[in-house]
Parts: sequence; C-alpha cells; structure tokens
Amino acid sequence: MRSLSFFVLLMTALAMPAAAAASPARPPVDAPELAQLGKHGVGTLIETIAVAGAEARAVKVRLWYPAVSGGQATNYSHRLERVGAPAVAVNYPALAVANAVPAKGRFPLVVMSHGYRGWPELMSFLGENLASKGYVVAAIDHGDQPFADGPTFARSFGEVIVNRARDQRAVIGFMLGRARGPVRTAWPSIDPARGVGLIGYSMGGFGALATAGAGYDPASPTIKQLPPPFQQVVLSRDAAIPREVRALILIAPWGAQPANRSWTNSGLSNIIAPTLMISGDQDDIVDYKQGVRFVFDGLTGSRRRLLVYRDARHNVGGNPLPASPAADFGLVDALAEPVWRSERINAINQHFITAFLDLEMKGDDSRRAYLDVPSPIASNGEWPSAPGQSFGGQTAGDGQPTYWRGFQRRWAVGIELHSAPASR
Repeated sequence: MRSLSFFVLLMTALAMPAAAAASPARPPVDAPELAQLGKHGVGTLIETIAVAGAEARAVKVRLWYPAVSGGQATNYSHRLERVGAPAVAVNYPALAVANAVPAKGRFPLVVMSHGYRGWPELMSFLGENLASKGYVVAAIDHGDQPFADGPTFARSFGEVIVNRARDQRAVIGFMLGRARGPVRTAWPSIDPARGVGLIGYSMGGFGALATAGAGYDPASPTIKQLPPPFQQVVLSRDAAIPREVRALILIAPWGAQPANRSWTNSGLSNIIAPTLMISGDQDDIVDYKQGVRFVFDGLTGSRRRLLVYRDARHNVGGNPLPASPAADFGLVDALAEPVWRSERINAINQHFITAFLDLEMKGDDSRRAYLDVPSPIASNGEWPSAPGQSFGGQTAGDGQPTYWRGFQRRWAVGIELHSAPASR
C-alpha cells in the first residue's frame, strides 16, 4: 500500500502549476454556456485575518468582488519552491483591478481553500469568473510551509491537517461578521442572509468537509499521527459555522482513501448543505473509486452531485497554464492533465459551479435544468442534425431536451454527472 508521504509528495507535484498563462481568465470559444463572464467588473484586495487559538496565527485572504468596470488590471505572481529543483516564478494574468470601487448591491459570499502548498491565485480564473457574476469570493492563503526532507515534511503536512478547517472557520466568521457590521468604504458588500458557499480543492476539500459539519474520525490514521494536543485542536467543533454553509463544492477532496480515511459514514451524514463534487476518475492521489466515491455515497444528509472527468487525474481544480518551452519535464508534468486540456476543464467547472451556486445561493431555479441532466453520461445525449448542418457554436437549450443543456453539439463528451437526494 502506498504511504501517506508518497501520496502527498505526488499531490504536491501534480497540483502545482508553473510557467505563465497565455491570456486572462476569459473562457475559450468552446466553453459551455454558463462559463461566460458576468456583467460586473472585478475588483480585488487582500485582507489579513487573525486565527485564534492556543497557537494564534494570521492568514491572508485574496478577495475578488463585483466592481465598477474600468482601471488597469493587475497580475498575480507567486514564487513556487520545489523539492530537488530550482524555485520558479508563477505568473497569472488577471481581469481584476486592485482596490476597484465595489458595485452597488449585496452579494453572496464564497470562500475558496487551496490544496497542499497551493496559494490563493491558483484558482484565480474561477474566483474572477464568479465575482463577475455577482459573488464576493474570499480565497485563503493558508501559508503552507515548504519542506526539504522527511522531518520538515511531517511538520509541514501536520500543520495543514491541523489548520485547514481552522482557517476556513476563522475566515467565514470574519467575513460574515464584517458583513453584519458597519461596511467600510471601498469594501465589498456581502449579503449575510445567504450564508456562505465553500469551495475546497484537495486538502482544501479535506478541511471543507470538517467545516461543513462532518468532523473527523478520532481513530483515523491521519488524526492519530498527530501529538495529542494537536488532535484536540483538529477534533474541536464549531456548531455555528456548518449552519452558515449553504453550498459545498469539493474538488478532488483528500482524506477518504482507505490508508488515510478521515471520516466515518455517520460523520459524513451530518453534512446537510447541498454538495457538488468534482473529480477525475483516474485520480491517483485521492483515489476516485475508494476515496471520492466513499465521500459521495456517505453524504446521505445532503442533496449532492458528482461531476466526473473520464481519464483525468488530480489536477482538475487549478488555473489552465500552457506549458513553457523552457520548462523541465517535472514542471510540464505538473501543469495539466495527461488527456484533458486544462482550459476545457476550467470552463466546464465554471459552467457547473455557476449553475450550482446560482441555484443554491441565489435561488435561481432556472439553473436546475443545467444540473438535472437527461443522462448521467454526457455522450448519451442526442441532438439530431441534417447532413451537413452547422450549428455555429449554438448551445443546447429547450429545443434539445435530451442533450446536456449549455453544451455545443458534439462537445458534451468525456464527462459524467451523477446525483443523489438527501436520504435522511
């Protein structure tokens, strides 16, 4: 059986993109319908939030928010430290304008939590996309520590286990508290009545399950490896926060694979927030069949959906980054999926995440048609055409009831969307 260290080292490589993106976060021409940008401009700013506890810490949070259009777009730079290879600068172009004037109105809050050794802008394309559609997005910088050997890895990863859900709860509490108090000038306006949407990728998903109410299994090998005082911190609960989570999105969540299973079925059943899960069916980091499916089947208290990319592995959550000709293979191997274009995955994610959040947080029932697909296997959809007929990029709508809504003809392939009702 593969060790915890092997899974995490490989996860670090696959989830860390490198090199520079070629264009800002505008969906490509083949993007499904709901991936398109919304009507708002996008602003961005950084907050620092205190995380209370025996070992107090501070985390930075990158906010993207609906803004008045205009101004010079910023860009995002990150120095990626690697084990056994030189550090590399990672640069993402942006749509957002730093400290832009917020748009008028009150908007639902979405909190995003990255994977191990990730950073907030790892999912900037998704964050900016949602902000353009009327969401305030708070992407946490968890500040995961680099490592060079076994002891430093154990310390770094142990801190992640302890702090992921803790950071998420602190950020949710701060953001909703700010929303319920006086609003500063030039600070985005959040509607606290809509609660929070929580997105967790990989180790972010590990934390998000606990934050949303699952807690952890005290007998799990993941928890038992920690010193007793830290076990107490990880196992602590905050009864108020799960009630605030109105929509839960788990992208390749870590921690349910048999060797590191961190929840019991009864713990998972405590989550009541509607849930959208996203995974590749060849994910060799979190184990799709025995890990992701275990979570999906165990969320019996939640109305849930599972979007599956056939033949995809773990890198289904980050920004699309084309390979740099100068990159070594280790970096190229980490950029994208072996089979899928990252731009395509990103656009499909934006499409379904938009539909899900609009339905669950804004109460837009028209989005249900994008989620209640006519067949769980996309390629089973039917859209008849005459010989030589061209549809010019038209997307399926009311006239194509047996095809996945919002996709172009012939382009809804390679994906599955499963659903299950709450059963308790």
